[in-house]
Amino acid sequence: MAYDRTLLTAEALQTFLTQHPGWKHEGGMIRRTYEAPTFLAGIAFVNKVAQAAEAADHHPDIDIRWRKVTLALVTHDAGGLTWRDTKLAEAADGLFAEVTASTPA
Repeated sequence: MAYDRTLLTAEALQTFLTQHPGWKHEGGMIRRTYEAPTFLAGIAFVNKVAQAAEAADHHPDIDIRWRKVTLALVTHDAGGLTWRDTKLAEAADGLFAEVTASTPA
């Protein structure tokens, strides 16, 4: 599947980071750590991210440590960050909100 491999400009990246303060630019990737209320909520979040990533054919690095889930995104075949990374990051934020809203206190 062909897609736009245009790298984000420094300005576009900064705009994304300003609008999504949980995300950081580190090591050429955008990265965020989420802390779920329970281990199972964290796993539910990972499953939702996996489904969204598969549908987008764009797969993040995922690190799970008890209730903490870290996602790292970069478009490897484009050699850096593209709109695909920011779109999946935005989707992940929404999915985390869904999971935590449905987790019993």
